[in-house]
Amino acid sequence: MTSNLGNMNTGWKTTLRSGEKWSGIVGRNKLLKFTAMEAGANIAMLLFNSRDLTEKYSMPDTLKAQHTAHLTRGNVLMSDNGRILASLVEDRLEWHDTISGITTRVQTDEKYGRTDYQQKKNMWLRSGYENFMVELVRNGLQPRDMAAPVNLFSKVQCDDEGNMRYIEGHCQQGDTVALRTEMDVLIILSNTPNPLDGRTAYPSVPVAIEVLPAIPADFQDYCVNNCPENRRAYENTREYYLLLE
Repeated sequence: MTSNLGNMNTGWKTTLRSGEKWSGIVGRNKLLKFTAMEAGANIAMLLFNSRDLTEKYSMPDTLKAQHTAHLTRGNVLMSDNGRILASLVEDRLEWHDTISGITTRVQTDEKYGRTDYQQKKNMWLRSGYENFMVELVRNGLQPRDMAAPVNLFSKVQCDDEGNMRYIEGHCQQGDTVALRTEMDVLIILSNTPNPLDGRTAYPSVPVAIEVLPAIPADFQDYCVNNCPENRRAYENTREYYLLLE
């Protein structure tokens, strides 16, 4: 499912059900709100500059600049060109995973049992990698354009030995997180399990998605002032659009 929401003036909403994927072009200064309709949700997300698809979300730049390994309100999603694709402006969970990656076909078969479309039709168990590949190609991209995603609603911590641990019970029914788009972005989503989720039954749950107009960031904005690196990235983003427009 693909959408172009760049010129919308009113709200738009949909529901991403278990195993489903979605991609759409969303204009800047929009509020992209996600709501978990049951406990234990996970939405894997990739972002690209829709005007130049060679520019995309960079996990290393995002984490290094903000001195964090997870995301919450005040954090921004930086591109590999030092600009801001989106910012987290609302968050009831206070932790979103950036380091666990996505599920593969092999991992999904080993963990939940082998399924395929020929036998199960639309009930077969999809992997995050396959979902992303379909949406990347659909938008003119290739496997080499894959990047480390953000896993909204999931919490993964590292212990003293460096082992990554998925925190069960982190996401409850009705939990929300909202992003403000700071650039015109291509967003790719996959409603598939977090790779470290320990549940033995395929745990993907429906997530409601809503897009609304947002008030643009100014120099008093919480995300802008969350750290000096954010402010510099906002300045780079403003300069980019000043030269374009």
